[in-house]
Amino acid sequence: MPKGYWVVDLEVSDPEGYKDYQAFVRPFLAANGGRFLVRGGKMEVVEGTVRPRVVIIEFDSFEEARRVYHSMEYQEGRALRLGRSSGNVAIVEGIEG
Repeated sequence: MPKGYWVVDLEVSDPEGYKDYQAFVRPFLAANGGRFLVRGGKMEVVEGTVRPRVVIIEFDSFEEARRVYHSMEYQEGRALRLGRSSGNVAIVEGIEG
C-alpha cells in the first residue's frame, strides 16, 4: 500500500507564537504515526515559488494521512498555527515500489 504524505510550504509570521503549534504538533504526529522527513532546513528553489519553510510528513497510507489531518484533535491544534503562519498543505499519495 502506498504511503501518504503531508506536503507543506509555509511562512512563519509570528515565530514566538508558532512555538505553541510546534509544541503541540510534534508529539501529536508521533502519537498518530506521522514521521517528519523534511522540517525546514536548507533549500534551493529552482523553479516556481515556494514559501521559506517546507515540511514533509510521512504516514503509513494516504487514508491515514487524511484521517490524522481531519481529526478533531489536529483541527483544534491547527488553530495554533493559523494567524502565526501562512502556507499550503497538500495530502499526497506516494508510489509503491
